[in-house]
Amino acid sequence: MTATMPSAREWSRWLGWLALCLLLAGCTHAVVREHQTALTLEEARQTWLGGQVEQVLAAQSEPDGFGMLANGKEAFAVRAGLIQQTQRELDIQTYLLGEGQTTNLVLSRLLKAAEEGVRVRLLVDDIGAVGQGERLAALASHPGIHVRVYNPVAVGRGHLVTRVLASITNPAQQHRRMHNKLWIADNSVAIVGGRNLGDEYFDANDARNFADLDLVTVGEVVPELSRSFDLYWNHGLAQPIERYHQVADDAWQALQSELDEWLDDNADSAYFSELRQQSREAPPWETLHWGEGQALWDAPGKLAESGAPDWQTTLLGDLTANTQTSERLTLISAYFVPTEDGVERLTHLADQGVAVEVITNSLESTDAAVVHGAYAPWRQTLLEHGVTLYELRPEQEADEVDAENEMRVPGASASALHIKAISFDDQLFVGSFNVDPRSVLWNTEVGVLVKSATLMAAFDELVEIGRDPAISYHVVLDDAGHVNWELEHDGEPRLLTEEPGSLWRHFNAWISHTFRLERWL
Repeated sequence: MTATMPSAREWSRWLGWLALCLLLAGCTHAVVREHQTALTLEEARQTWLGGQVEQVLAAQSEPDGFGMLANGKEAFAVRAGLIQQTQRELDIQTYLLGEGQTTNLVLSRLLKAAEEGVRVRLLVDDIGAVGQGERLAALASHPGIHVRVYNPVAVGRGHLVTRVLASITNPAQQHRRMHNKLWIADNSVAIVGGRNLGDEYFDANDARNFADLDLVTVGEVVPELSRSFDLYWNHGLAQPIERYHQVADDAWQALQSELDEWLDDNADSAYFSELRQQSREAPPWETLHWGEGQALWDAPGKLAESGAPDWQTTLLGDLTANTQTSERLTLISAYFVPTEDGVERLTHLADQGVAVEVITNSLESTDAAVVHGAYAPWRQTLLEHGVTLYELRPEQEADEVDAENEMRVPGASASALHIKAISFDDQLFVGSFNVDPRSVLWNTEVGVLVKSATLMAAFDELVEIGRDPAISYHVVLDDAGHVNWELEHDGEPRLLTEEPGSLWRHFNAWISHTFRLERWL
């Protein structure tokens, strides 16, 4: 057999592959990845927060306490306060890490906390860290701060477009994201809910803000949430940011100076001035509702599965197994994609006399019109079976709403719903889980299922605000069976027979429906 030399074209192709392999190899660096776990309960009790929690729990018969954070500024004030109150360990898990004034303040306080001996662990989904690699690596250069990205790729990290292109090598896995949101201080106080890190989640964005919901929690449920964080933190999909971005060992000092200078220049901003007035020198015990909570989360390896999981093995399966619905079911979901199976379940419940109610975004308010396109075709069927539908309006007219329970978002030119909450009779679930296939099949999620009469009453007040015709459209059927939208404008009732929204939004919704993208949304 005679050996033949590769052609020039073949040489070019092999050299190209070699260059790509060298590029990929050169984008990661040898970094020790240590196994880490949260504080033990004994260690947690020795902290100031742990001592406060122990005292307040001793006076209660219920194992857990919950505070509802519906107001964006209050939700941020609690987080900023917890950073200052933490003495040993602060764990933060987030899908998105936005840029802006709230993030700058958080990063600055994390560095100060680390200087005072607090171990900080920050876990960010890799998509949520796009374009911020150098900054996060600088943060992680502090000996007391550890930053890991979940489900990362080694190249294309500087921009969302290049990051998506880099995902082509493994699109099935890269379609799956870690959507969890958690804050845990000294394994004693936790925040779980829908908020990422970014101005729009804390009423700090002049253009667009989200109506959102968190629970601040104490009690037996907190160590369980810490256990979920540890499982994600130590999973093989969580990689140190330093493996992809090299910075100087003292890069954190330059970052601290940059943040301090920015904060000094913006100290008199309206947002920070109001935040100082809300400064918390004590935990928010006075607003806690007492009951029993159960932490639920997806297995961190869900993102590495080769296909769609059996839904019964997911968070939804756990939620279904631990709840019963015989009287009422209320869904508040930023992205509501019921699917054929979900519609069958909801209409069956409604036909059995269960009061089924859904609050979601309108086409005008949603930040994902393609998702709306997978929900809209099901409205008529749902309404025909007695399911009640409300859709949040982007420009709201309510003037006076209870600040602690508001769904209205003041101070921005547009607002959108971002809440993820479900009530089943006398149980309430709050977390990162949307009622859509993405949360069920493709993302990982976390949340807390609570049984508390007073917390449910507070949630019912929030739902009542969501029904306000000055805030939301009430979607109804007319006598001919056509979908209409009831609202209030300038104090007067109005009825729309055509769905409000721009042509571009209608086009995006049409695309997702026409090309049957429902399963992937």
